[in-house]
Amino acid sequence: MARVWQIQEAKNKFSEVVEEAVKNGPQIITKRGIETVIVLSYDDYRAVMLSKKKLSDFFRESPLAQADIDLRRDRSGLRADIAP
Repeated sequence: MARVWQIQEAKNKFSEVVEEAVKNGPQIITKRGIETVIVLSYDDYRAVMLSKKKLSDFFRESPLAQADIDLRRDRSGLRADIAP
C-alpha cells in the first residue's frame, strides 16, 4: 500500500522514501495537503512504460472497430435555437 509523505518529511527522509518505493511500491508526496508526485521504483516505472500501447492500436483493437458507426460530420448550418 502506498504511503503518503508530506513534502518536507520526504525531503528529510529521501533515502527512506526511496527504500519504501523499492520494497513496498509507489510513495505519494503531498504539497500543502494535495497529492503532487509519486516516487516509483525503476521496476515499477518500467512495467508502466512497457504496458503502454499506441493510440492507433487501442482504436484498432476496440470492440467498436467493427461497429457500423456513421462518423461523417454534420455540415448543416447553425441551429436556430443557439445564439451565434
